[in-house]
Amino acid sequence: MTDPAHDPSVASPVNPVNPVDPVAVWRRAAPGAVLLDGFHALKHAVRFGAEVLVAVTADRAAALALADELAADVRDTLAVLLTEVPHGTYASLVPRPHPTAVAALAVRPDRAGNLAKLAHAPRTAPVVVLDQPRNLGNAGAVVRLAAGFGATGVVTTGTLDPWHPTVVRGGAGLHFATAVERLSVDELPPGPLFALDPEGEDIRSLILPDEALLAFGSERTGLTAELRERADHLVALPMRPQVSSYNLATSVAMTLYHWSATGGAPA
Repeated sequence: MTDPAHDPSVASPVNPVNPVDPVAVWRRAAPGAVLLDGFHALKHAVRFGAEVLVAVTADRAAALALADELAADVRDTLAVLLTEVPHGTYASLVPRPHPTAVAALAVRPDRAGNLAKLAHAPRTAPVVVLDQPRNLGNAGAVVRLAAGFGATGVVTTGTLDPWHPTVVRGGAGLHFATAVERLSVDELPPGPLFALDPEGEDIRSLILPDEALLAFGSERTGLTAELRERADHLVALPMRPQVSSYNLATSVAMTLYHWSATGGAPA
């Protein structure tokens, strides 16, 4: 006879809906899964259709109270997914504990599907291209901006992994709301490429088309020669003399806002 304490069909007392041992599932799934670090990352991932494999919290009541306040649309789903574990167990599963004490693992979106979205024509919103970015947090902030503006996707070139846990944390799980991939310059999707550069034409004199690729250089070195050669237009943001540059995410925000204010972006 099976001991009920070890019977996988018996629901956990901290989550009567989900009977599975979350730590065992986590250990098996972690190597190939996307880490959703914090309540907001999990909330957004669920909202935009992510396949969540396991979700844990050190305080289930507090997490569901947050859901009641900030995410009523996915509250019932989160109630099914979240299992409470001791704080030490939760902390052992993540690189650094999040203030909300929530973490989850999800399946990364299919690359072929993302590439199809990026290449689909006609596009209804631009693709943001980060040319060899270096800062993981900045890349995450750009994904969050792109999702907020309804951009088709975010593409990175170079060595930075746009699905790195720090990038996903910076993006608050909104990688699932837009197509995020790493490509070479030769693999960029079709469309006119508008590259941001101080020597370019003032963006205020331009209308950026929905099918545009909007390219931004790295925080330190700007555009690579390869991407500059591929560019159809060089575009400059307004900037006071003697101010050297804007933060990458700020530049992306200004450019997407200009696109949205001159005819782009759904209401």
